[in-house]
Amino acid sequence: MTRATTVRAVLAAAVLLVSVFITLTMSPRLGLDLQGGTRMVLQAKDSDTAKADRESTDRTLEVLRQRIDSLGVSEPTLTRSGEDRIIVELPDVQDPRQAADVIGRTAQLGFHAVQEAGAGQKGEGKTLPDEQGTPLALGPERLSGGGVKDATAQFDAQQGTGWSVSLDFHKDAGQEWKRLTGDAACHPAGDERRRVAIVLDEKVISSPQVDPSIGCEVGLPSGSTQITGSFSADEARDLALLIKGGALPVPVEIVEQRTVGPTLGADAIDASARAALIGAAATALFITFVYRLFGALAALALGAYSVISYAALVVLGVTLTLPGLAGFVLAIGMAVDANVLVFERAREEYAGRRSRSLRSALTAGFRNAWSAVADSNVTTLIAAALLFFLGSGPVKGFGVTLAIGVLASMFSALVIARALTGIAAGSRFVNDYRGVNGLARPGRVRTWLNTRDIQLFRSPRRWLMISAALVLVAVSGILVRGIDLGVEFTGGRLVEYSTSRPVDIGTARDTVAAAGFEDAEVTTAGDRDLSVRTGKLDNDGEHALRAALAEEGGETTKVRDELIGPSLGDELRRNALIALGVAVFVQLAYLAARFRWTFAVASVGALVHDVVILVGAFAWLGRPVDGIFLAALLTVIGYSVNDSVVVFDRVRELWAGSRRTPVADVANRAVLQTVPRTVNTGMGALFILVALAVLGGDSLEDFALALLIGVCVGTYSSVMTAVPGALLLERTGKAPPPARKRAPKRGRPAGGARRDPADNGARV
Repeated sequence: MTRATTVRAVLAAAVLLVSVFITLTMSPRLGLDLQGGTRMVLQAKDSDTAKADRESTDRTLEVLRQRIDSLGVSEPTLTRSGEDRIIVELPDVQDPRQAADVIGRTAQLGFHAVQEAGAGQKGEGKTLPDEQGTPLALGPERLSGGGVKDATAQFDAQQGTGWSVSLDFHKDAGQEWKRLTGDAACHPAGDERRRVAIVLDEKVISSPQVDPSIGCEVGLPSGSTQITGSFSADEARDLALLIKGGALPVPVEIVEQRTVGPTLGADAIDASARAALIGAAATALFITFVYRLFGALAALALGAYSVISYAALVVLGVTLTLPGLAGFVLAIGMAVDANVLVFERAREEYAGRRSRSLRSALTAGFRNAWSAVADSNVTTLIAAALLFFLGSGPVKGFGVTLAIGVLASMFSALVIARALTGIAAGSRFVNDYRGVNGLARPGRVRTWLNTRDIQLFRSPRRWLMISAALVLVAVSGILVRGIDLGVEFTGGRLVEYSTSRPVDIGTARDTVAAAGFEDAEVTTAGDRDLSVRTGKLDNDGEHALRAALAEEGGETTKVRDELIGPSLGDELRRNALIALGVAVFVQLAYLAARFRWTFAVASVGALVHDVVILVGAFAWLGRPVDGIFLAALLTVIGYSVNDSVVVFDRVRELWAGSRRTPVADVANRAVLQTVPRTVNTGMGALFILVALAVLGGDSLEDFALALLIGVCVGTYSSVMTAVPGALLLERTGKAPPPARKRAPKRGRPAGGARRDPADNGARV
């Protein structure tokens, strides 16, 4: 075993051990679509006294946090998104009416005089517990939060008073504050009536005593009022935020609301786990059948990849959503790609006798495949980045999961699989028995192609006409059937119910119409699953609708609830178009930098061809085009460019080695040489996608279907659209063929690989 193989084996073992430890000791962070609950996106609005900017949104968030804590929700999550949006996640909350009511109110801050015990039962007063839980009898509100101009936390190191909160009032409010504190100062020190209660949403957040130095009817002037106490830094800042937040009430509007029942999430996890196990097992069996021993070793590396990528998701704290879970499963199939590229290049080296030993053939395979592996993974990472930055909600999780999967798959192929195959390649038994190692024989697909003189590109225009016909069929579907945009892109509300008794579609529609929603679209998925989609439906209306359906279907459970405001729908639709445009431009720029401009333009043309056909297919099938479809579409873009990169990488290599050969002949050889890789990689992805489509349930069916169509169309277009397009462009171009790579340094074989230790270098 060489030193490099030893280093890879030690590194692989260390990473795998750490990953196994993380997997066994830590649990993943599940999104609300997997654990059940409600997710809301709130849009802050400008008011007469405050602008909805980053600062006021942060204050609003703190006020909302206090309110939601009062609901008793376990582990709620509130985060600001952008300048003026707040994302609220409430696990296990299935009825968002109460939460929406609490969240929707603006902050109610007031300043009250404290009365004698029992006096609060008369007049407008009330009794509320103070910070320590002691009941306080409060007089009527003397000053509202709208009079507060500013509230800041300060630390006084010179006087040694520690942290305090300084209050500043508007002009008229400052005079009222002076009268309120002046009245309180007329009572002796220590008397309850010398306190002033600051109440936020019926809760006393502070009730300080007026300082003994303040005389009766004198009061505290605005700008020099300080609330002192045994505050820590965080307590002082929180109090200042609460007071200032009440002073600057920013109205909020619910622009997105998603509720998922826990049963749906549990079913999705189980279905995805079954799909992952069956799809991964089928992929492992297939790669073992094709590449024998080395395929089995690659399957072991694939298992290690699954553990490593899962551990990375857990340790990075990535929220695992339903699309993210599907992305994790999909990445298992895509992880085979690098191994297939390496093994096919090693077969070429060994079958062509350019390498005299299995180890040197394997080394050359890794070396020659590196360029295609790197380029194809970069294009997928670009798609993942676009999903994260331009997607929304669960789609972001899919982008993160896909990116982690790509990086983990490269480590699996280039470190773990290489270490395992390197150890095996050093075995005399593996070298002696050609039928065992899987690389010594060219393979059935390659053998079949070599026995036939196939000329694919004598007429490139013929293939482009076929592609144009497919695009025309897709466009006609878009024009005739139209695109069924999901609620995410149109705005409105989509609610899915499960009933205990079967309800036929006619009865369901009559029931929904009788409830006051004549324009609602009602569909069924089975006898007991109903879907209601309407443009406008508030939480009270949804509750009434569910009650009406329960009269016909018995116990009615809300499985999923999605509410998208019209402004957010417009924004998401605009972002989807931006994401597609940016994806095309970035892929074009990257390919132009790595290859010839003709190759780049042809690849992007094939990419657009795939996008149009996929959208058209969903139009003909009547399937919804939503955020999950967008995730699948951007993934298909990465996959399509991935295939084109592999083909054009081989064209560039062969053309550089034979500069006088017509480019059409070079392209024909390149395509025939890369067909085994294309077939084997496509099969690995298809096993996973078929398992997701069949076993993934309704939640993943459209996602898997989009990827199935995209993978098939992308595999076709990378050869029969991109290559003919590049050949036609090359006829008009004047750029010379690619330059040959530099000659290797003396003392090393071509490509710079180290000599096989079993090879003494002698040649006859």
